[in-house]
Amino acid sequence: MILMGIADEAGASIDVQIQATRTLGWHHLEARNVAVAGFPTANIHDLPDAAFEVVVPRLEAAGVKVYCFGSTLGNWAKKIEQPFEVSLTEARRAIPRMQRLGTKFIRVMSYAIREGEDQMEEERFRRMRELTKMFLDAGIQPVHENCMNYGGMGWPFMLKLLENVPGLKVVFDTGNPVFNDDRSQPKPHPKQDPWEFYTHVREFIAHVHVKDAIWNPAKNDADYTYPGEGGGAVRRILQDLITSGYQAGISIEPHLAVVFHDASVTASAEAQFNSYVEYGRRLMKLIDGIKSGTV
Repeated sequence: MILMGIADEAGASIDVQIQATRTLGWHHLEARNVAVAGFPTANIHDLPDAAFEVVVPRLEAAGVKVYCFGSTLGNWAKKIEQPFEVSLTEARRAIPRMQRLGTKFIRVMSYAIREGEDQMEEERFRRMRELTKMFLDAGIQPVHENCMNYGGMGWPFMLKLLENVPGLKVVFDTGNPVFNDDRSQPKPHPKQDPWEFYTHVREFIAHVHVKDAIWNPAKNDADYTYPGEGGGAVRRILQDLITSGYQAGISIEPHLAVVFHDASVTASAEAQFNSYVEYGRRLMKLIDGIKSGTV
């Protein structure tokens, strides 16, 4: 397995992201938001060219490779009613940058959920087919995350998406089912079962995000935990991956000090960095324990 993290959870600066990766003894990271001095923080595919030209040599000098682009294509903030050109432009910017960095995977989503409305499935499938073909033609594998989007509404929706979008694979996030409604079930929708979701999409998984959480009904939100301490079936899923000979990427997304989609969750730069590193160390300890049979 190739261990890494969504490195902006250690800090926005590319230098901090590299430092956290090297501190953990890892050689890869998953790039999402990146900050370079003199430029605003932006997703890796939205950085100004001049900022991107700073990022590349710093990664090369550190011997750190970008395994996956955590793009914003079709994410929870993008509506299916909005012009498709937004996504096409993002894809056109991402492809040459990924080729420059030797990055083979890009995280995508299938647009925000339309609450109480028709999900416009055919339009979603059409867009995802076009985007998937663009990436595959460029030698890049798109991986769809089970997040707050159409494909993340429950495992039946993910399977329907995969059936209608040839070549698309899955990046499975262990923690997302904990706080996402299972919209394949009648209202009031129960929360999803991470193990159930995982087993139904297992054959399509090409990348994994490790996140863990406990649903807190009192605040109608999740409390995030270290891996294996929440309801994300992290230990069980890792055990299954190891037993099955999984050799691809595993990327931490702690959400302990910061939450990508919740600006209210913040911490000092030092606490953020230390939390990220501790999370990575605990993941490695958990994996070693599974392999040795001690956990």
